[in-house]
Amino acid sequence: MTPITMNDAIEIVVSHSPAVSRISKGLRHAFGRVAAEDIDARRDQPPFASSAMDGYAIIKPDAPSGWEDTFVAVGESQAGARFRGVLAKGEAVRIFTGAPVPEAATAVVLQENAIVADGGIRFEKDASTDKPHIRSQGHDFHQGDILITAGERLDAWRLALAAAAGRGSLLLAKRPRIAILTTGNELVPPGGEAGTDQIFESNSVALCSLVTQWGGKPRVHGIGPDDAEVLIGRIASIDADLIVTVGGASVGDYDLVKPALARLGFRALFEKVNVRPGKPTSFGRLQDDRLVLGLPGNPGACLTMAQLLLKPFIRAALGQARDSASCLPLGSAVPANGPREAYLRAQLACSPQGQTVVHPFADQDSAMIRNFAEADVLIKRPANALCADIGECVPVIPLERL
Repeated sequence: MTPITMNDAIEIVVSHSPAVSRISKGLRHAFGRVAAEDIDARRDQPPFASSAMDGYAIIKPDAPSGWEDTFVAVGESQAGARFRGVLAKGEAVRIFTGAPVPEAATAVVLQENAIVADGGIRFEKDASTDKPHIRSQGHDFHQGDILITAGERLDAWRLALAAAAGRGSLLLAKRPRIAILTTGNELVPPGGEAGTDQIFESNSVALCSLVTQWGGKPRVHGIGPDDAEVLIGRIASIDADLIVTVGGASVGDYDLVKPALARLGFRALFEKVNVRPGKPTSFGRLQDDRLVLGLPGNPGACLTMAQLLLKPFIRAALGQARDSASCLPLGSAVPANGPREAYLRAQLACSPQGQTVVHPFADQDSAMIRNFAEADVLIKRPANALCADIGECVPVIPLERL
């Protein structure tokens, strides 16, 4: 099967992502989840004209000389307990921040500008030019306003907005279930005893974290050995929206993932992508229609292809739009590219002129994990791109570092 372009691979993967499924959850269980509905306001906020300060609600005098009069205190308005009377000219209602303003009031005079004496209240003359200190009904938002749109991630501030709008529960997108199975006799779990010819397995740690960060629900199925029968049993038992296999994706004698998948009726939608790193990435369906994304075992390739394919799959299942690349100037030159589209791990820096620039790492070996841990973005280089000099703008994909 001929390698396909990265854009075609993304289109195929996204088109097979499951439709958005919705579930209702209370606000305290919605943090970090994705809204599956447009969230509108149930009423105005504030639902009444309210005081912005502690002071006295009055009807402003018609003439400047009226400020010299003594106002009669006729009641009090607290937050949660409004003044029930009718305010008239020459009267004042003691009022506190957030309390409903009497209907006829045209200003709240700050308490520091008020003098309580002789059974009444007098105000300093400069109160006539002060702000009214009244928040109008609906000053923040109005009933029916769309405050949060479907597909938005619910952080603390958006949840506070939903709460202020009167919503006790929300319809959320169900998190797609992502199964992760790494393979290889050379792999040992982190913290285990590694033989002289073995390495610690790191891809599942990164993938599990990334799936969670992107809004999915990961489940790690351990390390599968280079044994087709064992791999068949492991894969056959997995129930998920997407099975992600890691490693065993090439054509070596011990790359047994593809033979195991073939015996489970795997139908490839693509088997290779014309990209560097990550060419031996595959995607397709098993005989029972379960989806499988096969990622390379080298960490640089695995995590690059997860960023480019797994993330869009999860975002589509959550009803979110795809990420878009931005452009940044190069802080160091990059050589001409070969026949495969390339994604270079790179860091952001500030130039002497105060401009944000991007520096690709000199060593882009696909087995390296350290430079991924230090990277901020991936630089996208088209196939057969010419060399790019310092200052030239290049497309970059942010890695959403915490």
